Amino acid sequence: MKTLDDLFLVWRRGRGERRSIVGVVEEENGNFQFKYLIKPEEAAKIGFTPYVAFSDMKKVHTENVLDTFALRLTNPARQDIQKYYDFWEIEPEHQKDKWYLLARTQGIRAIDNFELLADYHVTKDLMFFSEICGLSYYRKHIPLNAISESDELRWEKDTDNEYDKYAVKVFKGDLFLGFVKVIHSRVFYKDGGQDIKIKIKSIDKNGTLNRVFIKIYNHDVQGT
Repeated sequence: MKTLDDLFLVWRRGRGERRSIVGVVEEENGNFQFKYLIKPEEAAKIGFTPYVAFSDMKKVHTENVLDTFALRLTNPARQDIQKYYDFWEIEPEHQKDKWYLLARTQGIRAIDNFELLADYHVTKDLMFFSEICGLSYYRKHIPLNAISESDELRWEKDTDNEYDKYAVKVFKGDLFLGFVKVIHSRVFYKDGGQDIKIKIKSIDKNGTLNRVFIKIYNHDVQGT
């Protein structure tokens, strides 16, 4: 079984806003296509405008899909590219794999509010990165020294969540921190998901908690 299937295009109006699943990139036999999952009238209600390169919301896009989204990746010609690979723990054999890189890095860019989030399967070597969501709201209840890098976290399914039927809460002990990102949380609901573990990868703080990146992995994975 392959580790990931589709990449979902996720958008939010700004920091602290709820994420919306607006499209999906599908791969089959090395071919890629992109389509929107949100209707134009729904998009208008939340203030969403299409991804510039794929402006037709009614069309299934099949040309230059992977290469277009790969523009979200850091330029491999940069002198500090190894720091990028090291942070996302990208092995040399994957450094030219655009599909893998987009899934691993989530296609995050500071200049817009889009992300590409992968729907993962529970495999023996499952390991990917996500982020604790809701920090802008919940951080007022989280002491700055309450969490550290490499901390093991615990999680619980939030089956009554009105916004996401696959919602997963994240805790440090009994301290509630927030949620796993939409789409990424789905893996916890799949067969074998009960054995998945979470560890803090990186903390961005400057007098307040800004972002907390987490590593999500199968309990069988060694060296995590």
